[in-house]
Amino acid sequence: MENKKDILSRAYLVYVLMCVFAIAILYRIFVIQFEEGDEWRRKAEAFTTKVFEIEAVRGNIFDVNGNLLATSLPYYEVGVDINAPSIDNKLFKANRDSLAYMLSELFQDRSKKEYLKLLKDARASGDRYVVLKHNVSYKDLQTIKTFPIFRKGRRGGLVTLQTNKRERPFQRLAARTVGLARDGIKPVGLEGAFDSILTGISGKRLMQKIAGDVWRPINDENEVEPKDGSDLYTTLDVNIQDVADHALLKALVTNNASHGCAVLMEVKTGEIKAIANLARNKGDSSSYSESLNYALGYATEPGSTFKLASLLAVIDEYNVSLEEKVFVGNGKFTFSNLEMKDSHAPETPTLTVQRIFETSSNVGVAKITTKYFSKNPQKFIDRLNSFHLNKPLGLSIPGEGIPLIKQTKDKDWYSTSLPWISHGYESKITPLQTLTLYNAVANGGRMVKPKFVREIKRNGVVVKKFETEVLSEQIVSKATIAKAKQMLEGVVKNGSGKRLNITAFKVGGKTGTAVIAKAGKHGGKTAYGVGGDKTYQASFVGYFPADNPLYTCIVIINSPSNGNYYANVVAGPVFKEIAEKVYSSSLNCIEPLNAKHDLLTKAPKVIETQNNEMTSVCKALSIPNRTQIQSNKYVSENMKDSTRVELVESNVESLLKKGIVPNLQGLSAKDVLYLLENNGLQVRLFGMGTVQKQSVDAGKKFAKGDKISLILS
Repeated sequence: MENKKDILSRAYLVYVLMCVFAIAILYRIFVIQFEEGDEWRRKAEAFTTKVFEIEAVRGNIFDVNGNLLATSLPYYEVGVDINAPSIDNKLFKANRDSLAYMLSELFQDRSKKEYLKLLKDARASGDRYVVLKHNVSYKDLQTIKTFPIFRKGRRGGLVTLQTNKRERPFQRLAARTVGLARDGIKPVGLEGAFDSILTGISGKRLMQKIAGDVWRPINDENEVEPKDGSDLYTTLDVNIQDVADHALLKALVTNNASHGCAVLMEVKTGEIKAIANLARNKGDSSSYSESLNYALGYATEPGSTFKLASLLAVIDEYNVSLEEKVFVGNGKFTFSNLEMKDSHAPETPTLTVQRIFETSSNVGVAKITTKYFSKNPQKFIDRLNSFHLNKPLGLSIPGEGIPLIKQTKDKDWYSTSLPWISHGYESKITPLQTLTLYNAVANGGRMVKPKFVREIKRNGVVVKKFETEVLSEQIVSKATIAKAKQMLEGVVKNGSGKRLNITAFKVGGKTGTAVIAKAGKHGGKTAYGVGGDKTYQASFVGYFPADNPLYTCIVIINSPSNGNYYANVVAGPVFKEIAEKVYSSSLNCIEPLNAKHDLLTKAPKVIETQNNEMTSVCKALSIPNRTQIQSNKYVSENMKDSTRVELVESNVESLLKKGIVPNLQGLSAKDVLYLLENNGLQVRLFGMGTVQKQSVDAGKKFAKGDKISLILS
């Protein structure tokens, strides 16, 4: 019995102890859940970690000369963990004042006292992460790393998070063609077309949650480093682009036009050297910007520039002579009860095909087209289709406009369609399609696709080259091409394009003045407006130099409203300015000075630049030179020896180090930016080329942060 009682008493004791233990556990759970819950949740959040994607640096977009059209610049969020274990009280107290002062001097957004209070408060409260500044440049970040405490790096509590911001150094120039890559939205331009190539591969970084929604990196390095995107090298030339943009803008302002475009294309390769698209800004009738790519994306009735396509079909199909005569009467003719008019009365009732084209006679083109194709109009349409006018060109940039060439089986084909199509109506094509056709004539009949990209590079290595694509080896016979060139050059010499008045070289081209239909406003036969209620499109398209065509160019000005709307007055001057400036600056257009291999008797003048650059130029041009400068310092010319380029060390760098502004005349924009900004000056440039004038005289003292303006040649 005693044994039984002893066993039971022990069992009861164990039971009671288990109950007490269970009650204690329940009590502790209650306390943790309801009394200490908030504190433990805060601690749990403090140790929350998460892997974040690190955005790769997007690839650059360059022009044909290596100038940046679009680039990603790194910006940083800079924060501090002032309670890092390596920062003891002695280190903090000894350096906090100087750190606060240097932060205030660099950022200029808070006083020294405010920064000192921020640091002290963070230290006292135990904050492990305090944001100091957003959008800090790479240059300023390197400066911050030299500050007291921070110079220890992560052990000094410095925490940085990088973001990349897309920048276009040339702002408006070719903005719509360079484009935008937008998540979930229709891509624009080269940025959108080559988004996957430019984007790169994201990296990984382990981050720790500090408080709220604030995260900080756990390690100094990324767990997986991002792989930067590839670079795109375009066919655009930013210097020519600048010429086209300014010439187009001037014409739009002068003629109070709504929008316009200008495109320059290389004949042999199809490379687009410049493409400007400007439209009037809403709410500001005097300013224009690149909002839409009209050259690529908008198909309209082309007007008289289409007459080339019609006469190519007629001449090639029936071997028509340019001397064949057509009766145009007084410039009016009725086709199936619908009257057609010429813009000006003809000089004689009968005109040759050559003269019809030169004077842009609507009636003449319509009559000769109907003479040969009225019995089989589909044959005419088939020839137009063979010129690739009925379908998109398949360009590398998205958003190409959809052309329209009526077919005889279409419901809206009328008895008047053939004559009206022949002179540029009842059809729609984009400016680039018109340019491509004219380029084919300039290229001897070989039609090439417009090209915007030359190659893709990764880390400086070419990974893909884009060759010229041929759409048609020969759109018409060589004999027809010869006749077409004769007609086009006659327009500029004796016809509607005579006002171009280019004397330095010959040009072939065609004017076009089209009345634009106002859909839904007038309806029926008055859709083009009546009386003064008409909207016009002025265009000029051609090639130069005519003896050996190197470039084709199209200019279109929409809705000019200052009284002038004819193409030779509105669009012609833009073509002329572009052609003359490109011709004067293109080595391909100018006969080499040393074609006869004459001996050099006098050394050319040289600008001040770096030693290795000047010696490389002299070597490439076989110019005798001598330099005793071993390092890559800036050099100038020693004028004692006129038979060779003798280089001596320039005093530009030494003066800047002493805080003295040197004589900058003759230095290139690249060099002055490098020299002056590295010495703390803020530079503003006006123009292009070499320095002609400087706002701060040579010999004047300067301080870091001073501004200097430079006028270039």
